[in-house]
Amino acid sequence: MIILRAKFNTRMKKIVNLLTILLFTIAAFAQEATTRVETGAANAKPEVSGADSAKAKGIEGGIIINGVIWAMSNVDEPGAFARKPEDPGMFYQWNRYVGWCDIDPLVNSNDDNRWDSIIPIGYNWIKDNDPSPKGWRVPTFEEIDKLLDTDKVNRIWITQNGVSGTRFTDKKSGNSIFFPAAGYRNANDGALNDVGTVGNYWSSTQNDASTAYSLFIYSLSAGRFASGSSYGFSLRCVSEEQPEIEEEPNPVID
Repeated sequence: MIILRAKFNTRMKKIVNLLTILLFTIAAFAQEATTRVETGAANAKPEVSGADSAKAKGIEGGIIINGVIWAMSNVDEPGAFARKPEDPGMFYQWNRYVGWCDIDPLVNSNDDNRWDSIIPIGYNWIKDNDPSPKGWRVPTFEEIDKLLDTDKVNRIWITQNGVSGTRFTDKKSGNSIFFPAAGYRNANDGALNDVGTVGNYWSSTQNDASTAYSLFIYSLSAGRFASGSSYGFSLRCVSEEQPEIEEEPNPVID
């Protein structure tokens, strides 16, 4: 009887030792897994989009809409943005550096009131004539087309802080941007027209010797048109540094 009890005690000790080793092993694996998760979380690259991704690239005041970084407000006097998205900024003739005021009486950024009705020349808006703030430029017509791509961007005519205009919203990210209906200045005499009714925004791309492409917005729609280069339109810049575009994989056809 004594021999059986001794054998039983020996077996129990072995079982307890095995269980202790097993528990220590499980605890060690659990600790290692926790460490890996915490390390991974600490080293993970944060996901950013829209204004955050623009800031991550060192671009303040910009937001990504359908792969293009747009400024949040219009160009005011040369080299400066308007303070708020609803502010009209100044009007510019195509491929010219001088801005014209958004209210009457007519005066430009050089304190001159003599409107220049001569058709501007050039194939594209050249850098020396670009009134955009540093790090920004006038958009191409292709970039305006991306803003107008209804498959990827919603648009709606709204009143924002008392100002009428169009809001464009990226369907994928939810980022949105507001373009005020600032009107325009007539090509012949610089007369102010259609404030609060329409908005016209130049592209950098010429159409022909007397016209260039522009974005046109009003209550019922928006589009890209060829407009007389002597008109005074608003400017909404895009960043000189644009995000890399990831091509979508081709669908696999069985």
